[in-house]
Order: sequence, then structure tokens, then C-alpha cells
Amino acid sequence: MKRLYLMVTIVTRHLGEKYLNFYLEHELEVQLVTLGRGTVNDAMLDSFGLESHEKAVLFSFVTREKWRELQKGMHKKLQIDLPGTGVAFLLPVGSIGGRGVYTFLTRKFEMEGEEEMADTEYEMIIAVANQGYIEPIMEAARSAGAGGGTVIHAKGTGTNEMGKFFGMSLAAEKEMTMIVTRKEQKNDIMRAIMERAGMESKAKTFLFSLPVSGVAGVSE
Repeated sequence: MKRLYLMVTIVTRHLGEKYLNFYLEHELEVQLVTLGRGTVNDAMLDSFGLESHEKAVLFSFVTREKWRELQKGMHKKLQIDLPGTGVAFLLPVGSIGGRGVYTFLTRKFEMEGEEEMADTEYEMIIAVANQGYIEPIMEAARSAGAGGGTVIHAKGTGTNEMGKFFGMSLAAEKEMTMIVTRKEQKNDIMRAIMERAGMESKAKTFLFSLPVSGVAGVSE
């Protein structure tokens, strides 16, 4: 059976509606839209002609065929390759809770046929930390070769249980930083973050990574 993927689109906030309309034109439903904040420093923003760190983050479910169709439009119509515009990438879906949900998400796609999981060139690092510690996390990540990241504010729902496990007090307010990087850089970046802002620090950062099976908008 063909795979289903979570497509994550991160663009400057004023482009969010443009991407939404583009996806609707291609008969793609956007399941979730949220707001984030970029971690690029002010000097880099000035060099790209950008006015703010604010980001729009869109989540959609697609097949590989749909991704290829959208990817062409992102390059030609939306010019996602322009510096500072944004990035879109795929994350393989491992499982879905319930046949009804699966049917809903796949009803517009042809899911027949076998598909093998290809080796990935990129990975997404997700760092979840106490609120207010983005700077040390990104300083550590950049020291190991990371470019930038996107921050989403969140509230930890399992904080009490995690606190008991680690024997420490953990703040409920969290910040989740997403960093897309080449696979060969992933270990160095994660190691640097753990050394400077890991569970032994005030940031109390825990990390994990996910394979990214398709990317548009990441330039050298």
C-alpha cells in the first residue's frame, strides 16, 4: 500500500494565505494552521529583506504523487527557493488512530500499489524546552552547522509525570523548535544542544528527530 505523509509548510506569515489558496487550487485540504517564530538573527533578516521572524505553519496529509505535483508549483508559482521565503517537507506517517480517520485523510488519494521507504537526505530535529531558552538552544545548534529553526509555543500536558521520572520540577510552558538539517549534520547538532541546553540545564530540553522524505525551499 502507498504511504501517507505529513507535509509541513513553514513560510513567512504574510505568505500563509497565498499558500493556503495554492493548496486549495490543487484540491488539497490543510488540516491545521498555526503560527510560529523564526530563530534567524536580525542581521540575516536584514540581508534577506525580511521584516520579522513571524511564520505561518501549515500541516497537510499527502501521498508521494501529490507531493511531486505540489513541489513543482512551489518552485514555479510560489518561488519557494527564494531566500527567506520558506520551506516545505514530508514526514512519513507511521500509523493513524482509527479506520474512519484513515478513510477521511485518504479519500481523495489513490492508495493502491506498493511503495518502499527511500533513504532520506534530510531530518527534522525537534527540541522541546522550557519557555525562554531558545537562544542557548539555537546557539548550540548553529555551532554544529544548523542554519535556522522555527519556534512554536506550546503547553506541556505531561509535565508532572515527566518531572517525577527525572526527579525535578519542569515548567508547563514550553517552546518547540523545529530544525531541518542534512542527515549527516543531525548527530552533531543534537549533541551540541544536549551538552549546552539538555535535561541537566535550566532549559530542560528533550530532543528527537524524524526522517524528512521530501524538501522544497532549503538552499545551501
